[in-house]
Amino acid sequence: MKNFNISTNVYFGRDSLCTLDRINDRNVFIVCDAFMESSGIVDRVKAHLGTCRVEVFSKVVPDPPIEIVSQGIKALSESGADVMIAVGGGSSIDAAKAIRELAGRLGIASIDECYAIPTTSGTGSEVTKFSVITDARKGVKYPLVDDSLQPMVAILDPELVESVPPSITADTGMDALTHALEAYVSTEANDFTDALAEKAVTLLMKFLPVAYAHGDDLEAREKVHNASCLAGMAFNMVGLGICHSIAHTIGGKFHVPHGRSNAVVLPHVVRFNAHTDGSEETVCARKYQRMAKLIGLPYSSVPVAVSNLVRKIKEMNRMFGIPEDLTGMNISGDDVRKVMGEMADAAMNDVCTKTNPRTVCARDIENIIGKLARI
Repeated sequence: MKNFNISTNVYFGRDSLCTLDRINDRNVFIVCDAFMESSGIVDRVKAHLGTCRVEVFSKVVPDPPIEIVSQGIKALSESGADVMIAVGGGSSIDAAKAIRELAGRLGIASIDECYAIPTTSGTGSEVTKFSVITDARKGVKYPLVDDSLQPMVAILDPELVESVPPSITADTGMDALTHALEAYVSTEANDFTDALAEKAVTLLMKFLPVAYAHGDDLEAREKVHNASCLAGMAFNMVGLGICHSIAHTIGGKFHVPHGRSNAVVLPHVVRFNAHTDGSEETVCARKYQRMAKLIGLPYSSVPVAVSNLVRKIKEMNRMFGIPEDLTGMNISGDDVRKVMGEMADAAMNDVCTKTNPRTVCARDIENIIGKLARI
């Protein structure tokens, strides 16, 4: 028996930030980064919290390290807050989720309501039970997984992503595409998550290039924002795959933005998982064929469909100025060789590897990383 549920209450579309108007006379703890505070976005959030006492923790940094989470727990304890609002990209939302979860486990603070307001369109963290924190000294990312990490309310206001720069729009959008494609072929995929993944991919293929080229197009922004959330709902239920496992270790070792890492790795993983040179067609490969059909690519046979899907992903990366491999991000083959074993071990032990559609070993991971590093 399987189960499907969406426990987060999602508000979307223009003016959805008004959802916060219902919060009255509460102690609110806002988690964000320094830019969210200085740019005025936090002020826009606070404008809807007129009768509340608000404390802002704005020390979140990309790939939030354990130390920042610890500081956040201390600040939350001192604030006496019973409502938490995460404002920002995946790092801010992940940090907020970790702060809330660990503070609760330690008996330091109890949050009655948790809101997530994404200001980028990619991570889907606003509707997932995942949080990724980093041990900077070891260069390792640790995915936390627990139902209690899932925010109670997500607010998807396209006006909050209107000013996101093209490069970040591309990186986060490709992260969302990776979420959808990996959830689609996960070993746990089902009819419900397939529907979410298919819709997410078709929206992203149509509207991500528009949002990238015309950031002020609110329709495109809204569609990409919604697609990211749909992809998040899908992978929250069924997991991801080795594209994320490898991207996590690339980010941990070389500090590459997560979405960009996924974009670079994705074509290689699609080809590996499809395994079209095997003795028989796999379920995964046939699902890639269906996806190719849905987005208007030639799909006359499984190998043709997979090749065209890989080609399409590479075309999008080129359109967005995303490098083809690690060398394009100033990561040398020699640097990769030095940590290859550690990277393979980290990827093999990553929670995302468990639901990859093709059984994988450390040598497979090393081969993919080797192609990315041209070694």
